[in-house]
Amino acid sequence: MPVRHYDETMRYSSLVLIGNAKEGTIGAYSLDGDALVHIVDSAVGAGCSTFAVDSVRDLVYSATKEPEPAIVTLRLDRETGALSEVSRAVVPHNLAYLALTRDGALLLAASYHGGWGASWPVSDGVLGERSAPIEHANIHCVAADAAGHFAYFVSLGDDLVAQCRIEEDGSLTPLDEPAAHVAPGSGARHLILSADERSAYLMTEFTGMAIRFDRNPFTGMLEVAESVKAYDTTRGLTHSAFGADPQAGHLVWGADLHLTHDGRYLVCSERTESTLAAVGLDGDGRLTQVVAVTDTEAQPRGFSATPDGARLVVVGEGSGHAALHAIAYDGTFTVLDRVPTGAGPNWVRFA
Repeated sequence: MPVRHYDETMRYSSLVLIGNAKEGTIGAYSLDGDALVHIVDSAVGAGCSTFAVDSVRDLVYSATKEPEPAIVTLRLDRETGALSEVSRAVVPHNLAYLALTRDGALLLAASYHGGWGASWPVSDGVLGERSAPIEHANIHCVAADAAGHFAYFVSLGDDLVAQCRIEEDGSLTPLDEPAAHVAPGSGARHLILSADERSAYLMTEFTGMAIRFDRNPFTGMLEVAESVKAYDTTRGLTHSAFGADPQAGHLVWGADLHLTHDGRYLVCSERTESTLAAVGLDGDGRLTQVVAVTDTEAQPRGFSATPDGARLVVVGEGSGHAALHAIAYDGTFTVLDRVPTGAGPNWVRFA
């Protein structure tokens, strides 16, 4: 495909940011019709594999691994797409996930190797003191409700979702029922909330299950509801386990999940067969069945829906490319454009 260039006179109201963990850069792209147009790459640091975006303040919070584990606050220049460092906070261990409360005043983090989750108050992009940690084995993800009252830390090692109340000072207090459990050996990985926040959806890494929880918006409590195998069951994949090599053993390797903005589908990625599965949702957000499976970039660890909900941007950790997919009414995805990224792309967010 021909290389497309951006218009230097533009100010971008919406940008696609792609984290290239191996290269240590975050690339900025614009959506030009049905095309992804590369604008600029900004050096952030090796292992920039998760970041959270405050679009109101044009700030990006990125985790890095070198020269030491840290959270780097970056200023986004919407005229050039470039990121520049504002501040840096050293953390005890590498981070797997970052998320902001909706008002941008609190940053939440999950450390997989450290086995903890925590929060930091934020002022002008500068992090305050870390909260007392929530500790579970291999915490892989954190999500918060829109009001910033509750936080959920997903433990892959303990197969649970730790449920916390966010106090006024930003500290974390376990709820009376401190965790919602899933089947042992599932490898609980990523969690998102529905638009009405009455459902939470979880993707498991080892079994490839999409699991829905009923969520009480007043108490914050989660309760397991139904689940669906969110991968192509005709391709001979078998369940994985902690420490296994999913590619060598042709094992399930679940990764990410996102909702389409019309509320029709929960989309889940699986990395061994490199697919996107569209799970149908009924009118109350309950899981029905996989309605379509589409091949995508090799090892689709991360993806995200465009702000208008009409497309997905998927990055292939194994391919070094990003694909722009159109979302059809029947749950299938069509490639509109495909562009190279930096090495090891694994995170996609819109700014």
